Amino acid sequence: MLRSSLVLLVLAFAASANAKDFDYDYFQLTYGNVEFDDINVDGDGFGLSGSYALNEDFHVFAGYEAAGLDFGIDATTLGAGLGWHTTLSPVVDLVASISYQYVELDAPGFGSVDDNGLGLGLGLRYAATDLLELDAGISHVDLGDGGSDTGFGVGGLYSFTDAFELGLSASWSDESTSFTVAGRFYFGR
Repeated sequence: MLRSSLVLLVLAFAASANAKDFDYDYFQLTYGNVEFDDINVDGDGFGLSGSYALNEDFHVFAGYEAAGLDFGIDATTLGAGLGWHTTLSPVVDLVASISYQYVELDAPGFGSVDDNGLGLGLGLRYAATDLLELDAGISHVDLGDGGSDTGFGVGGLYSFTDAFELGLSASWSDESTSFTVAGRFYFGR
């Protein structure tokens, strides 16, 4: 019993030592590679996204991505929504989101096709150290005629300064696999 109590006490102090107040005021530039599994098409592209904290519990977010795929196909995605976040421990935040999603594909000789729908997300942000943040989450996007897709993602961000972090992430879904490099800039720090 004493040993268990000491272990819990040490863990509590360790968590307090690494306590982090997660910031939801940032913009982010990304470069990523995506591969669509069923149709054997891949490509890469750039993105811009951002988040702004409305208050202690809610934030708004938006993102834009443009990718060039095999066979001259251009893909554009837009998303915007509302997020809710709460502290689970001094080093863990739970984040839930709902968003509007828009996707457009433009293929030479075939024209363009677009669709829109609803996105849902649930994830965790974990302050592994003062300089390293890890995250994991699950997301679901339901497009009207384009069907739906559920995915899982993991990532990490390393702080180089108070206002700049560099990160890597990966995501896997029923239809695609992607890997991304991101530069995140916090404002107001």
